[in-house]
Amino acid sequence: MASTGPDLSTAVWRRSSYSNGTGGDCVEVRDDLPGIVPVRDSKVPDGSALLIPASAWASFVGWAGAV
Repeated sequence: MASTGPDLSTAVWRRSSYSNGTGGDCVEVRDDLPGIVPVRDSKVPDGSALLIPASAWASFVGWAGAV
């Protein structure tokens, strides 16, 4: 099946600031694409990424920061 999403093979990912520094239990995001925020599991860098609409990501980050 052909991919219809952006090419993320050369993406520069940003790791969560809450990562424990040893690479465990964290997510990585790429936040330089207009309209979407790819999110992936740092423990599976060759795995798939979730493509989240930027507006939904902003809402989630706002909620998570308030918790």
